[in-house]
Amino acid sequence: MGGRVPAGVRLYLVTALLARLAEEGVAVAAVLLALDRSGSAAEGAFVLTALMAPHVFAAPLAGALAGRVRSPRVFYAGALAGFALAVEALVLLVGRAPLPVTLAVALAGGCCGPVVSGGLSGLLAVLVPAGAARDRAYALDAAVFNAASVTGPLAVTVVTGLASPAPAMAAVGTAAACAAVLVALLPHRRRQDTQERPTLWGDLMAGLAVVWRIRELRAITAATCLAFLGIGGLTAATVLFADAHGSPGAGGALVTAFAVGALIGSLAVARRPVPAPRLAGLAMLGLGLALAVAALAPSVTWAVLLFALAGLFDGPLLSATLRIRADHAPPRLRPQVFTLGAGLKITAASCGSAVAGLCAGLPAPLVLLGIAAVQVAAAVLYAIVRSPRTRGTTAVPEAFTP
Repeated sequence: MGGRVPAGVRLYLVTALLARLAEEGVAVAAVLLALDRSGSAAEGAFVLTALMAPHVFAAPLAGALAGRVRSPRVFYAGALAGFALAVEALVLLVGRAPLPVTLAVALAGGCCGPVVSGGLSGLLAVLVPAGAARDRAYALDAAVFNAASVTGPLAVTVVTGLASPAPAMAAVGTAAACAAVLVALLPHRRRQDTQERPTLWGDLMAGLAVVWRIRELRAITAATCLAFLGIGGLTAATVLFADAHGSPGAGGALVTAFAVGALIGSLAVARRPVPAPRLAGLAMLGLGLALAVAALAPSVTWAVLLFALAGLFDGPLLSATLRIRADHAPPRLRPQVFTLGAGLKITAASCGSAVAGLCAGLPAPLVLLGIAAVQVAAAVLYAIVRSPRTRGTTAVPEAFTP
């Protein structure tokens, strides 16, 4: 599908790219900064954990607040600014201040993380009406996610090589600050509440309830959480796989090939959108099959090609997930559906990473086959949960309409 991208969507995509560059870059920058100042990457790993840990708890609250404020732009700008301030503070604290102080700042920044990781995507449903244009916009949004996953760590590595980890970490914070400024410039209508609003607790419960009661939301949430339980261990599995083939340094090439494939896949569905439910199921199945074949690859060269193929399915999966959330979530609860879904996926990925670490003693192809099997299981789970024979509704319940 062609056509000109509206100015508001173009500004959104730039904003989202800067925010996600910061999110992807801070993981690498924190570890490099800790290593540079203390000689150990342990503090960086603790900081990264502190940045990620609040997602599952802060996501519902962040989404509920975003759905209640009259000017969502101000809320998103404030959250991005908070994330930027935390990152800039960590430039001064990592390796210098007492560890509890450093972790407290990282936790505060992590509480803003749900807005950076998933909450921004909810704004597209306001900028673009439902239909082919919105489908294309979410495919481009998925491409931004994948582009940031490649360029964020790369940019940090380049700046570190040219200067040191501290300027690289500062650049990450600057990117988030620029995103905070740009999000405030996005076109947006102020909400005009014409009826009494429920309490914040009521909104929190309503967000959880709508994800459970609307079949499409329940299916995509359950399936992607299961899928990310496997994807969370993919980075560790690729390093083990490359080492088993005598090329321990090739793990980065496999991860990069996967990310580049995901970017290409996202751009492809931006040109030719496919119905989101069908795309989600096919993408999870294709991802699993591609990784299964990659696990049996006779060399790293073949594995790089197969990881790129797997990425071609992963990018459209993200696009389909975003579209399903936008299409089926009630407008008032849409920000919460986005942040909750992203928070649960990140939590599942963290668990998957831990499981992969526990499986480090197993043969690398077996670990990769296990990850592939999880993706196929997610596709099956998605088909079962969204089946008309399961409980739930495909429409927005009246209690959740604005």
